[in-house]
Amino acid sequence: MHILINQKYLTYNNYKAKCVVGKRGIGNKRKEGDLITPMGRYKIKFILYRKDRIKKIQSKIKKISISKNMGWCDDPKSKNYNKLIKLPSEYNYEKLYKKENIYDIILVLNYNMKPVIKNKGSAIFIHVAKRNFKKTEGCIALSKSSLLKFLGLLKKNTVVRIVSQK
Repeated sequence: MHILINQKYLTYNNYKAKCVVGKRGIGNKRKEGDLITPMGRYKIKFILYRKDRIKKIQSKIKKISISKNMGWCDDPKSKNYNKLIKLPSEYNYEKLYKKENIYDIILVLNYNMKPVIKNKGSAIFIHVAKRNFKKTEGCIALSKSSLLKFLGLLKKNTVVRIVSQK
């Protein structure tokens, strides 16, 4: 089963939802912070979610509740680059427990994980879009209701295909 993502939509079987991608579009990701959503085929490693905001998630994929001391390392100098970490950390990281709702649900894609290449990019997620569907820093974002509906359709072996055509 494939999820297809382009500049405007996430499609899975008969399900289609509006989405946004990185500010510089979909392409070959060159480095950390380049604002590009990486083209390619990926697996969903696991789902991170805010238990205090999302009461029930229907999904066959492994789920991990986000706690206040969780972050994602985006610092190429760290041995934990592109990994889930416990805070505080002496290295740069993305805080996962946020006041705004964009990280209420996060699907972690296996981009740059085996092996991890320093500075190739980190934290490529499918997460909740901002209200105005503002472009991301490289992730894929869709509305919370679309994301919740979509989670129930996923299988453990679902492949995420990110393509650059419009």
